[in-house]
Amino acid sequence: MTKLAINRRQAIVGLGAAGALTLLGRPAFAASKVKLGVMRLASHAPSYIARERGYYKDEGLDVEFEFFEAAQPMAMAIASGDADYAVTAMSGGLVNLAGKGAIKVIGGAVSEEKGLVGAIILASEKAYQAGLTTAKDLSGKSFGVTTAGSSFHYMCHKIAEANGIPMSEIRLRRLHKVGAIVGALGTGQIDAWAIQGSIANEMLAEGSAKQIGLVSDYAPDYQVTTVVSSTNNAANEREKTEAFVTAHSRAIDDYNAAVVDKTATPEEVDEVAKIIHKYVDSDHPFPAAKKILVGSAMRINKGCALTLESAMNQLVWLKAEKMVSETIKAQMLFDISYVETI
Repeated sequence: MTKLAINRRQAIVGLGAAGALTLLGRPAFAASKVKLGVMRLASHAPSYIARERGYYKDEGLDVEFEFFEAAQPMAMAIASGDADYAVTAMSGGLVNLAGKGAIKVIGGAVSEEKGLVGAIILASEKAYQAGLTTAKDLSGKSFGVTTAGSSFHYMCHKIAEANGIPMSEIRLRRLHKVGAIVGALGTGQIDAWAIQGSIANEMLAEGSAKQIGLVSDYAPDYQVTTVVSSTNNAANEREKTEAFVTAHSRAIDDYNAAVVDKTATPEEVDEVAKIIHKYVDSDHPFPAAKKILVGSAMRINKGCALTLESAMNQLVWLKAEKMVSETIKAQMLFDISYVETI
């Protein structure tokens, strides 16, 4: 383990001194309605699998989906009580809400991993033809983000940093919704973007964008999304929260086996892909959608484990960029008593 990892683990030693709780052999929580924030992206597949296969119900949870188009509104919904749990990026807005005592990161979800497609760096057709053919060419170009401090902003930072490009030389275009960025890139209104493969590969297949790199080349251990809840749920609804993590973790195993590790049978791959297709790219024929969904896999951390060093790096970056208060400490943001850290 690196010195940095040790120091950062020590920084939050008070978060979960008892360690992660055992998630097996625990009696199911009494029936409870739960609102879960999701996006229509393949990275949210475990939410769909757990609901369709009855894993949430097995744990006594009646889960209703709340759909969003960006990370920041999801964090606000958690803070306001409009959603109980969500899988979302650790945005500046989320961290500031944690600093106000409203929200906690309780686990990890999607992670970048060398050897997997992960998020793809795209150029518009117009920009590509004008010379934007690699990530090294981003200087002077525009890059799409939903909001400042979003995962898209952080990915741009990591790409620029690795290529020696000052962020001041990249024009960030804030478009607030993923769909708006798709449209802007496809019509050449912005030059570049980075997005997970389920969207990127569709744009590549349509010829509306060109691939110029992979985010995993620049941030191979990046904790892209996290599992979040309200501070009240994390502190005072422990049995319900454990039930959610248990059910969600079961679905993560199904997803990784079928789509990432390729250890599932062809029949199981089809079943998992059909569940995802019901919520993602449902307007496309299943065979074409399956090819994109299965061919653009991203690792989802087993047991909702949190890649702690990456999460801490994001907090440090947000502070350095003055997007969150310097007074926000790790103990305000993380509750690592529910999962393991890696």
